[in-house]
Amino acid sequence: MAKKKSPEELRSHRWYGVKDLRSFGHRSRTAQMGFTQDDYAGKPVIAIINTWSDINPCHTHFKDRVEEVKRGIWQAGGFPVELPASTLSEPFQKPTAMLFRNMLAMETEELLRAYPADGAVLMGGCDKTTPAMLMGAITMNLPVIFMPGGPMLRGNWNGATLGSGSDTWKYWAELRAGNITEDDWKGVENGIARSPGHCMTMGTASTMTSVAETLGFCLTGASSIPAPDSRHAQMASLTGRRIVDMVWEDLKPSDIITPASFDNAIRVALALSGSTNSIVHIVALARRAGIDLTIDRFDELARTTPVLANLRPAGKYLMEDFYYAGGLPALINQLTDLLDVNQKTITGKTLGENIAGARVFNDDVIRARDNALSESDGIAVLRGNIAPDGAVIKPPAAEPHLLKHTGRALVFENYTDMAARIDDPDLDVDENSVIVLKQAGPQGAPGMPEWGQLPIPQKLLAKGVRDMLRISDARMSGTSYGACVLHVAPESYIGGPFALVQTGDLIELDVPARKLNVLISDAELETRRSQWVAPPPKFERGYGMLYQQHVSQANKGCDFDFLETIPVKQLDSGEPEIH
Repeated sequence: MAKKKSPEELRSHRWYGVKDLRSFGHRSRTAQMGFTQDDYAGKPVIAIINTWSDINPCHTHFKDRVEEVKRGIWQAGGFPVELPASTLSEPFQKPTAMLFRNMLAMETEELLRAYPADGAVLMGGCDKTTPAMLMGAITMNLPVIFMPGGPMLRGNWNGATLGSGSDTWKYWAELRAGNITEDDWKGVENGIARSPGHCMTMGTASTMTSVAETLGFCLTGASSIPAPDSRHAQMASLTGRRIVDMVWEDLKPSDIITPASFDNAIRVALALSGSTNSIVHIVALARRAGIDLTIDRFDELARTTPVLANLRPAGKYLMEDFYYAGGLPALINQLTDLLDVNQKTITGKTLGENIAGARVFNDDVIRARDNALSESDGIAVLRGNIAPDGAVIKPPAAEPHLLKHTGRALVFENYTDMAARIDDPDLDVDENSVIVLKQAGPQGAPGMPEWGQLPIPQKLLAKGVRDMLRISDARMSGTSYGACVLHVAPESYIGGPFALVQTGDLIELDVPARKLNVLISDAELETRRSQWVAPPPKFERGYGMLYQQHVSQANKGCDFDFLETIPVKQLDSGEPEIH
């Protein structure tokens, strides 16, 4: 067993324990806040990075949860310090929360560096908060636990069970097709989100909290608990207790994350039929840890990983059902022969020890291996002359006949162009067409918004068409579905060959062969390239300019180039403050 730290070895000792003028200032100002030295002297100071705000509905319960985390920290002999951070509210933040993921990652890293934190609890759940805080924490490399916000309860409308996002797109299509009324649509609106918590489908939020748990950053089973469940509050307090012990044990991210733990996380995301967004985030996390993970690894593992979670949008059920069926530990226990279960976690135990004895209580929600939703290919990585650095598709979410398809391109140069023309009755389009959206990538949109589930033209909806091949350099919500090719890299805005596709070109998709090509000659492609004109910059100042100058492409994780190559080590000047 590793030797435990002494109080003098705590990082916070340099703020509180030194007999000098600066420490006098720290102690006197802490007294100003109502605390005595007995509250913090010789105890781990635990930063609680809280992404609560009034405009983040996924985190509305965090005002209560933070007090429960604090309770656990006090009980274990620590000193809790709540540090609010950017909320990244997926439903509200424009143009997209993804534009600001790296900002929260930087904020998390710098909060932990600048203040007397010995360890941290990261409170997140809404899509980008999970990868952002983990990216910063991995770089800072202090003991840290992620406390997932948990999914909301099932939606309900007129006896129908509703799932976040998935049923939004479904009923929006039916409204546009004239199959439901405005009153019906209002009923869906009022019934689809009826409790605190993030999306209860297997969208980006639940995918990434499941990834965090598989990587070893959460208490066992924490990612599956619905936000309103009393067991979620209990988990919050247990998280607070555990982080104090982790500080004494000096158990850091660099002690638990390895290439094998990332393989585990990828396989679990695939078995969940998780969000395609997870590819971008997992790659970014790995590169923060000094691991050169490529998107090809996702495709390689997808070929031998079954889809076992029967969850929307690829399946039938919702996260509440998943929890009652045994949750993530039960699903992981179905995959042990495909995982390295000897990987260490924040519990101090291995992944295998954490999930030992976990059982499935509903084998339609969490399928057995011999009854998989899909034998393989939860995600596929495509390449070709319009995506030399890759593109992704989620085959289980598409109509099977579209997984091998050739059609005539209908090109929209940007989102505004698409919104203006998609429902034009005179639009030259049929169900065999391939809808193409450009300038929706990391720089082009900007921020790579979730525009990838492109709308089906209204006149085709009226004919009963519900899926078409759609291609973009955007992302799509993890709650979305359809034959949508995403993350085309390099993106069109920076002159990737995707920028050269024109209306009328034939585009060929062959998912089994992992191919995506525009069927024109190399010479024609080069002629178009020579005529391409770069668009003007999107930003002239501020964070946007920083983003545009330094963000990487989707296949590299969309992190900033000056952050992703930092090796895993504790970056700390040794000086607690600079005047």
